[in-house]
Amino acid sequence: MTSEAQVDALAAHLVHGLIVRGVIKPQADEKELLACVVELLSANFEEEARIDDEADRQAEMLARRNPGVDASKLRTGIRQRLAEKKGFVL
Repeated sequence: MTSEAQVDALAAHLVHGLIVRGVIKPQADEKELLACVVELLSANFEEEARIDDEADRQAEMLARRNPGVDASKLRTGIRQRLAEKKGFVL
């Protein structure tokens, strides 16, 4: 799981780098832009964690019903399918 400090640092690096390179010219205060990016990144990481949790639950259930099946392969496939259903890019 990604910590708040890591998300803050990633957002700061991203926003500052885009501004310095002239890729974006913010029309709002950099701190406001940074807060928006932190919110978006946090939501993205939370959604990924929810997908991972659901994939773990489903893979565990299927592996119990089907001994000998590779649970990690099941989990990977389930994770991809769940992400696709939600329109989420992993």
